[in-house]
Amino acid sequence: MLSPTPDAMSRDEKRAGAALASIFGLRMLGLFLILPVFAVHAQSIPGGNDLTLVGIALGAYGLTQAMFQIPFGMASDAFGRKRVIIIGLLLFAVGSAVAAMAPDIWWTIFGRVLQGAGAISAAVTALAADLTREQHRTKVMALIGSSIGLVFALSLVAAPALYAAIGMSGIFWLTAVLAVAAIGLVTHVVPPAPPLPPGPKPPFRDVLLDAQLLRLNFGIFTLHMVQMAMFVVIPGLLLRYGDLPLAAHWKIYLPVVLASFVLMVPAIIFAEKRNKVQPVFVFAIGLLLVTLLVMWLHNTNFVVIAGGLLSFFVAFNILEAMLPSLISRIAPPRAKGAALGVYNTTQALGLFVGGALGGWLMKNFDAGAVFMFDAAMVALWLLAAATMTALPLRRAAATASSAHGILETKS
Repeated sequence: MLSPTPDAMSRDEKRAGAALASIFGLRMLGLFLILPVFAVHAQSIPGGNDLTLVGIALGAYGLTQAMFQIPFGMASDAFGRKRVIIIGLLLFAVGSAVAAMAPDIWWTIFGRVLQGAGAISAAVTALAADLTREQHRTKVMALIGSSIGLVFALSLVAAPALYAAIGMSGIFWLTAVLAVAAIGLVTHVVPPAPPLPPGPKPPFRDVLLDAQLLRLNFGIFTLHMVQMAMFVVIPGLLLRYGDLPLAAHWKIYLPVVLASFVLMVPAIIFAEKRNKVQPVFVFAIGLLLVTLLVMWLHNTNFVVIAGGLLSFFVAFNILEAMLPSLISRIAPPRAKGAALGVYNTTQALGLFVGGALGGWLMKNFDAGAVFMFDAAMVALWLLAAATMTALPLRRAAATASSAHGILETKS
């Protein structure tokens, strides 16, 4: 006799996933739109000829994100997810307005600091976990993660045209409007959040030092460190070995990102339907490691670079979907926001460390050294993931297995 199969996603789960992915995407589009054009624009404002200050203006967002993810995540455990998300989006909108009216680089930096202070990633992913059952959670996390990749690709195409049409001030005002639009989604489209679980909250120390959560946090740190370090060198490799001018790099990025989403879907479906999350998770880390090793050995070959980017984004998207889902499954119910706050903080730190180390390695050695270092870090992550305690079966699958066992015993 066949065991019961998990039911389909409910209407509310689909609505929650689409709305939360849109909120994430609107906010990230507001951040990504300035990346391709700000360094050029900065030359036209007071203080913008100092490349250190330009770098600080771009990176200030990530620094305050890292500082506020844990407080916002813990606040969402105490006061509710939606309230914290709205406050974060308001901060982001105010920061965008400040940057739009900035007379010089220093006010632009202050605006970016305020943008980053609206650190809602932990609260959004915690709300996604609250509103979805375990058998569908990775799909929703994949949808949220995919929105980030899609808006990144869109920003590469749209930013130069928008800058020509409305200028940098107009782009910052647009980001403020997008943040306000996201608030409308929170209040009118996202289903009501369930009540927070009763009982005492576990000490933050228990969440911070949990062995399983530490392995997953090391994973997201490594994943985003590798991503940032790679993109210190990838543009130069495309320019040198593909003879592609910077303005044409989107012709590689866009199809690679879109194809990676298509190739990611079967892995996510297999992991969820067959309850094989842990094997698929380890496989994706292994794919990332092989990709980096090949790019270390053959980074002067344009075909290998393009193929490596596709392989990298397939692995990246699978892992980006699975990691927050695993965090939400392992974390104590009353500390889910805190656990995801730690997770998002280590993610932001990974971006910072990857950019700094990638730049240092490229300056003092070469692109091969960047790929070799990235591969060594991923090898450590693979070892940590492969030796994790077996993840608990999601409840729906565990129930089905139990029922199947009882039927076999009776027969």
